[in-house]
Amino acid sequence: MRVILAPMEGVVDALMRDILSTINPYDLLVTEFVRVVDQLLPDKVFLKLCPELLNNGNTPSGTPVRVQLLGQEPQCMGENALRAIELGSHGVDANFGCPAKIVNRSKGGAVLLQYPESVHDIVKAMRQAVPKEHAVTAKIRLGYEDKSLFMENAIAVYEAGATELAIHARSKVDGYKPPAYWEYITEVRKRLPIPVIANGEIWNRDDAKRCIEVTGCDSIMIGRGAISLPNLADTIKTGATPYTWEQTLALMLSYTQRELNGRKSDYYPARIKQWFTYLNRQYPAADTLFRELRVYKTTEEIVAVLEAAQQNLHD
Repeated sequence: MRVILAPMEGVVDALMRDILSTINPYDLLVTEFVRVVDQLLPDKVFLKLCPELLNNGNTPSGTPVRVQLLGQEPQCMGENALRAIELGSHGVDANFGCPAKIVNRSKGGAVLLQYPESVHDIVKAMRQAVPKEHAVTAKIRLGYEDKSLFMENAIAVYEAGATELAIHARSKVDGYKPPAYWEYITEVRKRLPIPVIANGEIWNRDDAKRCIEVTGCDSIMIGRGAISLPNLADTIKTGATPYTWEQTLALMLSYTQRELNGRKSDYYPARIKQWFTYLNRQYPAADTLFRELRVYKTTEEIVAVLEAAQQNLHD
């Protein structure tokens, strides 16, 4: 079984990928999307979002990383797919799942699921541009306003020559509300001869086992669950014990130190509060601590609260 880390825009950046791949046996990580409009992007755009390209496309711990592209113009998507491969990406992925309004308004992400022919043309252009030994994959939702075209979109991806397909088992309108409709993935998996990756509502090892039983897939993709429980992939693949709150808090402080030494230090208060919104699901203590620190706006204040919380655990 493969466990893949989902491409979570604004959440799973290079630092988070590094931290999570160090403590989990992920098979693959997928980047936040590279936005493609109407031109071949310069190398620096790819390297900014995926600095792992400077390390043969791997995280420091050796986990392969795949660049994801988001766009609506087939030729440009193809050209940029080839550029990603040339820079060292382990395959290239097309985003047809992003539900963000600003992205959908500019005809990117999930809005394209209304037009299976466009999905086909984009994936086909990428496949034709990329040498056959490299993977060309896609991630879709079950639809945009409804799920009526879920199979048409899946077939479009396959017939365009994709290597495999990841499916987030919700429509765009469903957003991230439970449940995930895994049974639709089952239908696609039975229909398509390429590997299908199941994604949606996998928060723990039992969820992963149920998802595999329902869909018949041997690969899963985890997103919010991977942030909620930092060693989720390890618990799924090896049966490891879920991280305690003490271990998770120590990981957050390690993340904090590295974030403050990096280029995104100005965003630290927002990023750490964002992480807490996921941790609250797994750890009651995270909810308590978040109530204390959410009123603070400066890095110094937030770090002081985290360090004090860690000290209290040790006392």
